[in-house]
Amino acid sequence: MNSKEIKKLTAFFFEIGNLRKVIRAHQQTLLSFDLSDTIASHSFRVTLIGYFLAKELEADTDKVIKMCLLHDLEESRSSDHNWVHKRYVKVFEDEIRRDQLENLSNSEELIKLSKEYDERKTLEAKIVKDADLLDETFLLREYAWQGNKEAKDWLKGVETESYHEKMMFTKLAKAIAKEVKRQPPSFWWENLWTPKRR
Repeated sequence: MNSKEIKKLTAFFFEIGNLRKVIRAHQQTLLSFDLSDTIASHSFRVTLIGYFLAKELEADTDKVIKMCLLHDLEESRSSDHNWVHKRYVKVFEDEIRRDQLENLSNSEELIKLSKEYDERKTLEAKIVKDADLLDETFLLREYAWQGNKEAKDWLKGVETESYHEKMMFTKLAKAIAKEVKRQPPSFWWENLWTPKRR
């Protein structure tokens, strides 16, 4: 790798680090303010969800992980937009991704994967969208658990499908979404806490 390529790659790494500072826009309509809810934190959980869905559904795990990491990359330049903003704002996602990724090694592969995700035709692209929607479902459950009435409304009842579930492609993702609505967010540590040190 030559010095020009290293310079471009270093700038790219600085840019993706900026995603830690991009607050997710749904907070406005959820009437909340949560500094931990950033595009970077969202993408982290999306990537792990996508990995497990891909393994279970026997999809190309490597492709899913890459798509998960790329799925909101352009938001370092465009910011995030909630479903009210999207009615009024045009974002040139393809142009942003091309500008972000051009001249990086493997840029053609990354641009191709981003396009595949946007088209939602392959199993892998559908899994990534499911992972994206599942992360939102988890977050809504966490907010609803804390008393956020807007989040509770977005989740709807346990037996009815939320808007997020209706958009999901796989039965597995829909089943996980239903469990998310049943399970308390603290369930994972209920049998772990103790007043005594080892």
